[in-house]
Amino acid sequence: MVESEEIVGLPATTLRRLIGSRQISPVELLDACIARIEAFDPFVNAMAATDFDAARAAARTAEIAVMRGEPLGLLHGLPTGVKDLEATAGLLTTQGSPLFRDAVPREDNLLVARLRAAGAIVVGKTNVPELGAGANTRNPVWGATGNPFNPNLNAGGSSGGSAAALACDMLPVCTGSDTGGSLRIPAAMCGVVGFRPSPGLVPSPRKLLGWTPISVVGPMGRTVADARLQLAATAGLDSGDPLSYPVRAGGFLASRAVDLSTLRVGWSEDFGVCAVDDDIRRTFRAKLDAITPLFGRCEEISVDFGDAHRAFDVIRAESFVAGLRAVYETDPASLGPNTRANYELGAAMTLADAAWAQGAQTAIMRRFQQLYSAYDVILAPTTPVSPFPWTTLFASRVGSEPQANYYRWLALTYVVTLCTNPAITLPCGLDENGMPFGLQVIGPFRRDRRTLDIAEALEEAFASSPVLCRPRPDLTRLANTAIEPALKSIVTAPPVLTAQAGAGNAGTSLV
Repeated sequence: MVESEEIVGLPATTLRRLIGSRQISPVELLDACIARIEAFDPFVNAMAATDFDAARAAARTAEIAVMRGEPLGLLHGLPTGVKDLEATAGLLTTQGSPLFRDAVPREDNLLVARLRAAGAIVVGKTNVPELGAGANTRNPVWGATGNPFNPNLNAGGSSGGSAAALACDMLPVCTGSDTGGSLRIPAAMCGVVGFRPSPGLVPSPRKLLGWTPISVVGPMGRTVADARLQLAATAGLDSGDPLSYPVRAGGFLASRAVDLSTLRVGWSEDFGVCAVDDDIRRTFRAKLDAITPLFGRCEEISVDFGDAHRAFDVIRAESFVAGLRAVYETDPASLGPNTRANYELGAAMTLADAAWAQGAQTAIMRRFQQLYSAYDVILAPTTPVSPFPWTTLFASRVGSEPQANYYRWLALTYVVTLCTNPAITLPCGLDENGMPFGLQVIGPFRRDRRTLDIAEALEEAFASSPVLCRPRPDLTRLANTAIEPALKSIVTAPPVLTAQAGAGNAGTSLV
């Protein structure tokens, strides 16, 4: 038997195997996770609404299924955190917005339904910025999420609650979503794995604009294999997402060996258009010096990203106009500064702007794909700055460059979004400030399995290096850090968990 104190730190893949072989019980695992949440969530505020009673009932049912020898799903008995943009039946889904502070959906959305069908036990929701807007996880409903390596610094976003929960071993499975980097950035800042899949691989019917390829849902995990496990449970065709397509989802479970010495690797520290702090440039180059001997070839790339910033501005703003017009026209003050700025930016645009942006994205995507005739994979930093205080809404300057808006500092990830390639963030040691550094690994067009295989080979190579391996937060130090001010200081009032069940808010999420 595994000691309860050790259980929470095991990979999700290992936990699933131990449940299947009756070496640990789903009830035992859940109780260990709840104890970890109660002990350490007060210091990082990763969790939003929780329902431990419902989770315990589900765990007991899962245990009975194991003992009876029934067929078990891929995630059977694994406690799971669901990003608070995804509708969960009977469990508060606020999206971090006062507009939905009492919203209790009647039904799970597709992602959550697939997780439960695979045997996952939903323990609670993980925190997000208001309506998922931005890469600093703080909102007026639940407050701010702190970084597990320093709770006074931000955890990234918008999947910051999921990343922090994984890093603190609160839960073995957590979901994420990504438009401009919302999976990759918090994973990088918290030292976990975040995989942005190709558009449509994991269907997301909650998107109001179903044909846009920039917004996806995807897995997070403490290892690449953990991310693969969640991906296999959630990928595949659904008629509610016009970009989805049939896949053999189980194929994502098995990794194929990659000989790193045969890889042709390209790299860029800024893609020619992204502001990056000097210390991150130095850190990235130091990591490259350490890993370049692993590869057959490793060289800097050059690609024309044109006016990628304006293209992303327009395409991103379209979803905010679609989702927020009625609210803005009725009560603009009910929106936070980020979401209101997004709506106003989009509302001022014209059809000519939209047509130009779509054409520009297409041209950028096609130029980027040409690189893969010479390279197997492309590497870049995930974030241009080290984590900064969560009390600072966003990075207004990167290096010497002032940032045009609250998300411009996310350019290293959103220019990759425009190209639609699968991209994964791998933990890669620490930066100069002693905070996690994330390496962005960008795979070939629609080659998700290949990207995951390469990432898993890199992860294995990094594991034996003290400068490249995944860093782990010191939870004892975390619990003794003076938090300034209390993480929940920006909360106005606690949301009501017993609100009358409504239709939910499926379709209003923007990220």
